[in-house]
Amino acid sequence: MIDKTKTNSNSVISLTIGILSILIPFIGLFLGVFGVVKSRKAIKEIEKNREDGRGLANSGLICSSVGIVIQLFVVLGYIAFISITTENIG
Repeated sequence: MIDKTKTNSNSVISLTIGILSILIPFIGLFLGVFGVVKSRKAIKEIEKNREDGRGLANSGLICSSVGIVIQLFVVLGYIAFISITTENIG
């Protein structure tokens, strides 16, 4: 009989949050940070408990990092747009 190990639930959560951090504007920045924390926690739990899901946790870390970078560009672009388009009064 083959012993089947379970997949770490934090790795699935980190991947889901990482994908959402790319797709949701502005809130995605906070989701990305939360996704990085969850993926690091998942990797530590996987090493400790010998569970499956390391690939999911790594993918969650990558997606969360990409989401953070994209959202930073969105926020900085929005700030630059607002500062250029506002009229100086005085």
